[in-house]
Amino acid sequence: MKLAILGGGGFRVPLVYEAVLNDPNPQRVTHVSLYDRDPARLEAIGHVLRGMAQGFDGAAVIDVTDDLDTALAGADFVFSAVRVGGLAGRTVDERVALDLGLLGQETTGPGGLSFGLRTVPVAVRIAERVAAVCPRAWVINFTNPAGMITEAMQQVLGERVIGICDSPIGLGRRAARALGHDPDTTSLDYVGLNHLGWLQALGHEGRNVLPDLIADPGLLSGIEEGRLFGAEWIQSLGAIPNEYLYYYYFTRDAVSAIRGDAQTRGEFLLSQQTAFYDAVARDPGSAVGRWRQVRAERDETYMKESRTDDESRDAADVAGGGYEGVALDIMAAIRHDRPKQMILNVRNGSAVPGLPPDAVVEVLCEVDAKGPRPVGAPPLAGAQLGLVQQVKAVERLAIQAARTHSASLAVHALALHPLVDSVTTARVLFQGYCGRIPTLAAVFDRPEPGGSGL
Repeated sequence: MKLAILGGGGFRVPLVYEAVLNDPNPQRVTHVSLYDRDPARLEAIGHVLRGMAQGFDGAAVIDVTDDLDTALAGADFVFSAVRVGGLAGRTVDERVALDLGLLGQETTGPGGLSFGLRTVPVAVRIAERVAAVCPRAWVINFTNPAGMITEAMQQVLGERVIGICDSPIGLGRRAARALGHDPDTTSLDYVGLNHLGWLQALGHEGRNVLPDLIADPGLLSGIEEGRLFGAEWIQSLGAIPNEYLYYYYFTRDAVSAIRGDAQTRGEFLLSQQTAFYDAVARDPGSAVGRWRQVRAERDETYMKESRTDDESRDAADVAGGGYEGVALDIMAAIRHDRPKQMILNVRNGSAVPGLPPDAVVEVLCEVDAKGPRPVGAPPLAGAQLGLVQQVKAVERLAIQAARTHSASLAVHALALHPLVDSVTTARVLFQGYCGRIPTLAAVFDRPEPGGSGL
């Protein structure tokens, strides 16, 4: 079985390969092809993977290439983890917004829209090459903003594109552990969009036990979301929000915390990873050890703006694995017809009333050889549904803007986002992003049908 990883020079790629190495299934992945346009990063990650493979009998063969079609040829599964504009682009996503007093974050708010606008054309081209070179392959999308990019790729490949994120399953596992239940024997009702959803029920022995957790401030304080949102707010919602909803519910707090740091998250990662890739180039033999050290530092500082200075991440959460485990579960369910329930980004159909059938939503799915199918969940209503509808409308406008190279639609999308406070601000954001991110400017550097009109 061949796995093609696009964005193969990315820092988190070894997580996927390590999961492949530890897969006990005799019909596991036998060939991993890494594709990246940055040869230095590709070579460094190749060193990490080969170091990991030492001592493993029958380890998956690794090849590296800067030719997309070569990577895709014969692939059964394609993992898309590209970062258009690199970490330098991410730092601009953050800083342009922060300079205007707005949230500067990679996937949420104006920064996420900037990232999506420049990524959609690349993701669509990838989907077109998959359709031409390996049309029977399943695409598992890691690329952020995951819901938007999955939806754009589905416009070419249909339901053979699945978006994944480890945030919802992490929330569900933390909630189960807080109640003393085995996460592997509990069921979840979770619904929303990527980085914008709520855990609405937690099933154990035929009963919804989530109200037990929500009613107990002491138990809530034992999980990250409880400390993040506070028991009173969670109780008023009657559900536990995904951690990224902190940026919507506590916007001023988040902006203040991020602006108070010497570095944004993107600036920290850019500095950290530049040092890592440079060190591996000088000493390839140290690649695995250096990668593990840097990964630990990265994990510990994840979403640190939402925690107090003396608060560390949940150790069990860090150790529990993330999207790489979700990805392997998807492959096993599809390839070997082993039904499994997972929270995934998939085509809505009728799963979330109030959203278009072809919109990508993040919901509980049953996955088998036919792919994922949404499982019914409690419907969203009121403020939750309104927020999801508004953000989904913005995502769909952004996809249309990027695919038609329409600057006016891009500004429209920014202006309608709930974390952007005016049309004027949206125009300033768009000009600021285009002026500092060449890959974004290139998307809109052409005549727009019917004129521009910013």
